[in-house]
Amino acid sequence: MQEFLEYVVKGLVEHPDAVIVEPSDREGLIVYQLRLHPSDMGKVIGKQGNTINAIRALLQVGSAKQGTRSALEVVEDSTKSEDNIKSEDSTKSEDNIKSEDSDE
Repeated sequence: MQEFLEYVVKGLVEHPDAVIVEPSDREGLIVYQLRLHPSDMGKVIGKQGNTINAIRALLQVGSAKQGTRSALEVVEDSTKSEDNIKSEDSTKSEDNIKSEDSDE
């Protein structure tokens, strides 16, 4: 099921190399934690959560066929988004410095 999830999600996103699916067993339930690039979060969730709900439905059907129970969690990696915010802020600062220099 992990390979299936990776295949489906990587087909949806702009940064397939950043997609990570980590399974963990919780009392007979396999929970797949999905980590991806922050800019791809909206594509995977979809409008009103339709896309992620469809992926979860497919996961449930596939795991039922295998006789297991599973769930999918989308995990926002705060360190990646903080790094992106910092790099965007530094770029904006550099742009502001350049525009101030050209005004003089």
